[in-house]
Amino acid sequence: MLRGPTTLDNRKPMKPSGKRILVLIICLALAGGGFFFFMVNKLILRSGSGETEYKTFEVQERSSLSTVAYRLEKEGLIPSALALRLWAMYKGYSGSIKAGEYRLSPLMPSKTILELLHRGGVAIHAVRIVEGFNLMQIAEAFAEEGIVNKEEFLKIGGDAETARYFGFNSPSLEGFLFPDTYRFAKGLPARTVINAMVTRFFEMVEPLKDSPFPLDMALEEIVTLASMVEKETAQAEERPVIAGVFINRLKKKMPLASDPTVIYGLDNFDGNLRKKDLLTPSPYNTYRNKGLPPGPIASPGIDAIKAVAFPRETDYLYFVSKNDGTHYFSKTYDEHLAAVNLYQRKKSSTEPKELDVR
Repeated sequence: MLRGPTTLDNRKPMKPSGKRILVLIICLALAGGGFFFFMVNKLILRSGSGETEYKTFEVQERSSLSTVAYRLEKEGLIPSALALRLWAMYKGYSGSIKAGEYRLSPLMPSKTILELLHRGGVAIHAVRIVEGFNLMQIAEAFAEEGIVNKEEFLKIGGDAETARYFGFNSPSLEGFLFPDTYRFAKGLPARTVINAMVTRFFEMVEPLKDSPFPLDMALEEIVTLASMVEKETAQAEERPVIAGVFINRLKKKMPLASDPTVIYGLDNFDGNLRKKDLLTPSPYNTYRNKGLPPGPIASPGIDAIKAVAFPRETDYLYFVSKNDGTHYFSKTYDEHLAAVNLYQRKKSSTEPKELDVR
């Protein structure tokens, strides 16, 4: 018996092949993955809140990316901690976040913040070391910004062995840490900062190395005398003159009679230099001792160093403060004594500023 054509209702449903199922799964995965990647990328490229101020953000040693990302989101610096973590995994940055202090803004894209954390783009602090700062003041300036440990800086900088390491015949690095503006990140080893300052010193004095120094002085002696000049006056035009006075006194083997050297040798100076201080024995008391003190008393600037290297030729042997930032210069002791009486007459007669240093 012949059978008619099979009706639609009588046909058996066709089963999808394994190949078609695999293709479908791949398409769904690609679509989902593409959407997920798009959303993560959008969050990574997007900045956080609308605040414009930079914030200080510190990453501690051995902090995990998860912890850092959570804190960044909590402080409004990124829109999504999860997106940052996923992006870090994609970039291979998960285990390479650098510790340190960062300056971050909510307007920075999360991608930029992650790059900074990865390469260690830490915040840099500018510190101005003023001409005439001594070792203690320099240590305090850097420690105040959290750049170095003060005690470590003083220990290394105040060590004669460290001075010898750099080639200086001096009791410490006092005077050889060049005054300038330095830019460092926080938490550096003191030796790193000291190396930079000594390197800067050599850079600045390099043009003078072949100069014929007065009295055939060594570089350490030039810097020692320059530190005294730096502390005696802030007037640029006076520095070569004061340097000339000191050179003249050295030639005549007269005491240099410099108040700043006496002050440097005192343990507890209260701001008022007394006659008893001028009489107190100390290697730095240039009223009692002839010649230069054992080493510099501060860090002189290049102008003070040049003033000693090229002093003004004069017949002056004395100078006294006029209490206005300038000095009166004298050729004879009688003239100097008259100037002392004129400009220092407000001083107590029982505490004379000057001693007989003829």
